[in-house]
Amino acid sequence: MTDLLTMVSAAGPLAGGWGAHGLWMRRRLSAARRDLLSGLWTRAPFERRASRLLARHHAAVVLVDLDGFKALNDTFGHAAGDEAIRATAASLNDALAEKRGAVAARLGGDEFAAVVPLEEPFTLPWLLNGLHGAITSPFRHGGRDLTVGASIGAALSSDLTENGRPAGAAMLPVLLRLADEAMYAAKRAGGGWNYPGASEPRCTTTAGRRTGRPGTHHGEAA
Repeated sequence: MTDLLTMVSAAGPLAGGWGAHGLWMRRRLSAARRDLLSGLWTRAPFERRASRLLARHHAAVVLVDLDGFKALNDTFGHAAGDEAIRATAASLNDALAEKRGAVAARLGGDEFAAVVPLEEPFTLPWLLNGLHGAITSPFRHGGRDLTVGASIGAALSSDLTENGRPAGAAMLPVLLRLADEAMYAAKRAGGGWNYPGASEPRCTTTAGRRTGRPGTHHGEAA
């Protein structure tokens, strides 16, 4: 019995060490899936989580593109641009804090996305208004109050299911295209948010983005 107790006592620190190592590894893996600047999910883990969410709930897919971001960088430096990215991520997190299960990501550059459970579609304008107001509010950098604009596009999963189009996880690529087109329309109109309602994607897609956007090839008409 004494030998057994000795073995258990000796194994305790080792087991604790492996447990701590496992926790450290999980934290490292989670950090690797997040954007270093904003702390939001990167594209691949975002799409996995968004697909699972859409398979279980009606939801809004939202795309955000900052307006005046290049001018901000050019005028106040890249550190100001970095602060704008962090402020936008904070605004997304704050706006979605009460939306249980919502997932947000930085897709790259000054482009962000979110999928938000929304069982009552009529509340979408309040969500988009609040999000736009939060993102375009001043943020502090270098002793100055700075601002960026935002163009936001949205699409609702309920619009697809009511019209006999893809359901569940298969909706994500279609909803992202629709939200991207709505966002682009908002940008052409000078910013703000846009939700055009149920419609078919009008533009071709390259690597999940509207053909003709930065990062795509112009092989097809946009």
